[in-house]
Amino acid sequence: MNTFRHLLGILSLLLFTSPASFGQQTVLRVGHFPNVTHAQGLIASELSRQGKGWFEARLGSDVKIQWFVYNAGPSAMEAVAAGSIDLTYVGPNPALNLYSRSQGEEVRIIAGAANGGAALVVQGDGRLAKPEDFRGKSIATPQLGNTQDVACRAWLKKQGYRITQTSGDVRVLPTANPDQLALFTAGTLDGVWTVEPWVSRIELEAKGKIFLEQKDTITTVLVASAKLLAEKRELVAKFAAAHAELTEWINKNPTEAKQLANAGFKHHMQREMPAELLDKAWSRLTFTAAIKRADLDAAVAEAQSVGFLKGTPDLGRLVVTLPPPDGKR
Repeated sequence: MNTFRHLLGILSLLLFTSPASFGQQTVLRVGHFPNVTHAQGLIASELSRQGKGWFEARLGSDVKIQWFVYNAGPSAMEAVAAGSIDLTYVGPNPALNLYSRSQGEEVRIIAGAANGGAALVVQGDGRLAKPEDFRGKSIATPQLGNTQDVACRAWLKKQGYRITQTSGDVRVLPTANPDQLALFTAGTLDGVWTVEPWVSRIELEAKGKIFLEQKDTITTVLVASAKLLAEKRELVAKFAAAHAELTEWINKNPTEAKQLANAGFKHHMQREMPAELLDKAWSRLTFTAAIKRADLDAAVAEAQSVGFLKGTPDLGRLVVTLPPPDGKR
């Protein structure tokens, strides 16, 4: 009888021990957008599909990466807040918004990813030649409250226009990136404030004209949920280090990097980017794992100016600098 109870105890221990034990995998759920500004996500997810996982090789066989795709930042941040994903590539404004709304409890920026690659593209017929021409016109952005949406509204406000979330002197219309191109081509939209490769697609395929380009503005960051960081800090540090290594590889191997990014884009959008389009989009971007506080302060000021951030959030906990794992440099 005692032997039977002893066996039952062992069986219970085996059944109810935590998933991290006994060789079971830790799953990291990572988000990105099908945009060139998320090249690290496009490339890494494509390598995962090819069985050559970049992060998998550096995080160990006991870690599995699952990739999730979003159209724009607010959706990705909703997923972080809901606990549906653990890390994601995203624009700075949605990350700032979630950080502010949760009093700093939900999200942390752990690295930069890309600067530049965003622009305001207008119809090439001259209807929008100067800021005064925008009154009564329609400008599309990827999603309400995303980084380009905030930038668009802040710029229009600086030109003296009254802008609200739903109306105003200029109509700002949150529209998914693929739909922007069709509406712009049909002439329904007067302009689009978006990111690559959509900037270059509208320019090349719909004969759009660049009105304003954000050449140095921070476009993409890498964030982690605060919960993941608190529970698995060393694993997040390894992920950030692998991201920095991937970013360095992209800068040193642009030809191969573009091929992989294009394959990832094709997987999500069912079409490749023509070489001319990809080259043009790539040339507008700077890939960097560095993150500057001044860039975040500027994003805060813009979001506050158009009502997406209330008050002045304390950014002291937002950016986390993680030391290289195992003391590596």
